[in-house]
Amino acid sequence: MKKYIMAIACSLLACITATLKAQDSPTRQDKLYSMSGIGFSFPVGESTDYLKPKFSTSLGLNLGLGNKGLFLYPKVSLHAYGYQELNPDEGYTHSLKKARTTTYLLNLALGYRHINGKFAWYGFAGGGGGIILTPRVTIDQSGHLATLDNKSNGMGMIEAGLGTEYNIGGASLFIEASYMQGFSKIQNRSFSAVPLTVGIKPNLSKLFNKKNK
Repeated sequence: MKKYIMAIACSLLACITATLKAQDSPTRQDKLYSMSGIGFSFPVGESTDYLKPKFSTSLGLNLGLGNKGLFLYPKVSLHAYGYQELNPDEGYTHSLKKARTTTYLLNLALGYRHINGKFAWYGFAGGGGGIILTPRVTIDQSGHLATLDNKSNGMGMIEAGLGTEYNIGGASLFIEASYMQGFSKIQNRSFSAVPLTVGIKPNLSKLFNKKNK
């Protein structure tokens, strides 16, 4: 899993370097955005057997590629879920109910944005991975002491989504929905979710363009 994440990070670094060196579109108005959002991540499919939505946060960048609407979209996401352990892990004798699990995910996507006046629409698709922490409980023989610990579940995944933006001057308000599908299983069930995020994207394109003049 570490090699997988390192490969993603190296690809991201190479793409960012190539973007910053590009001089073919210095006047592009959506050359560089930062983004931050909050919302909920809704489990779907088999994930609903052991997960319930709580809240999510995300941080990322939109890096314009070329002189059209193509952009690179690296994003770090933290999703929290209510967690119900269906069966205890090997070596554990008790299952947890009404607990919480958290994801730490890095995704790298390629997207396309269409701007029409103050509004914009975009779509993206890519992949990545990270860690999903699931809690476990150990109870001593007397039954009077319980100890919690977390299991780190490595998870590769793909993600595709759509979003819309409204320009308010030096930034854009956005709402975004995506579908995430994991490659591994938790509690012998697949992981899939639909994050819904609202937030703000400050437009840093002017600073980028000044640097290239």
